Amino acid sequence: MNRKQTGVIVAVAAILAGGILYFTTFKDSSTKKTKQIQVDTEALSDTPRNTGPVSPISGISCDNWNRRPLAIMQPADASARPLAGLSEADMVVEMPAVYGSITRLMGIYVCGNPEEVGSLRSSRHDYIHLAAGLDAVYVSFGASHFATDILNKGVVDNINGLNAGGRAGNQYFFRKEGDWVKSDDTAYAKFASLLQGAKDFGYRMETNFSGYPHQDDAPMDQRPNGGHLRVGYPGSFAAEYDYDKETNSFVRTWGGTKDSDRNNGQAIAPKNVVVMIAEGAQMEDQYANFQIGDPWFDDSDSGQAFYYLNGQQMTGTWKKDKSSADSKLLFLNNDGKEIVFVPGQIWVDIIDPGINHRWTPAQ
Repeated sequence: MNRKQTGVIVAVAAILAGGILYFTTFKDSSTKKTKQIQVDTEALSDTPRNTGPVSPISGISCDNWNRRPLAIMQPADASARPLAGLSEADMVVEMPAVYGSITRLMGIYVCGNPEEVGSLRSSRHDYIHLAAGLDAVYVSFGASHFATDILNKGVVDNINGLNAGGRAGNQYFFRKEGDWVKSDDTAYAKFASLLQGAKDFGYRMETNFSGYPHQDDAPMDQRPNGGHLRVGYPGSFAAEYDYDKETNSFVRTWGGTKDSDRNNGQAIAPKNVVVMIAEGAQMEDQYANFQIGDPWFDDSDSGQAFYYLNGQQMTGTWKKDKSSADSKLLFLNNDGKEIVFVPGQIWVDIIDPGINHRWTPAQ
């Protein structure tokens, strides 16, 4: 065999090897990236998930169970803690507002009527479509320029404490003073004033949200004796949850300190914790953008999720159809069926794959 023939054989072998590598490795990897999230048709139904006078979000029975939610923006700054009102929220959404750094919270209230909520902070675009998907009136104190552009389009009923996008209503807010108040965290509101503001602006006050399904708490003998979840947001923004068997809840620690409500001193202890995985990136001026299905900036509208309830971890997915700002945020198991929560607060932590989270079950 001469040198030319040997070269041809080597080239052909290389092509064949490359083809095998593509079809066994890269093709599989590509398939995984483009895998569609399975959604059971029942999850897309507008039929109410709960029967009787219970909140469609928390599944808790209350007099105002069909009241339209208020979705209220609050800071995560250590200097603003403890925050007022969150122990009474039906749901809380937490994610970075500055990529790789500062987080921000949105409390969603149906049943709860806290005396005050605060401090209050500005809108970020990542939260607007989540509020719309819950059929909530969106409340903020100011807005980023990205959020301002969206709010000015009227995509969600809103009340804004500053003239920065959307419906300005500074008469429904007030400022606090004192050595403990950071200059950025002086804005507060009486919850009753915000409800009055929504009425004054002519917003619909009954909810159209179909809600999330709920089940009874696990019997005491089926609950584990503990369990610890850590969500590794940077520095003092790190969140930890210790499962309490007696209350069937996850007692929250924030930046190494037990989290509580400034209004009543009550521990923040959600009954359900959701960790959503979504790609994050830095936008202009360090604003974060997470790929969580908004119609304005996102290419992706689904991803992996971890669910914690009854002291157990479950894996699944999440989805929010980015073709519509008011699409429901779906929490799904691996069969595409909706996660059935236990009655009580749902706390949602949104992280990108670079943020570590770890569940340590009871031994």
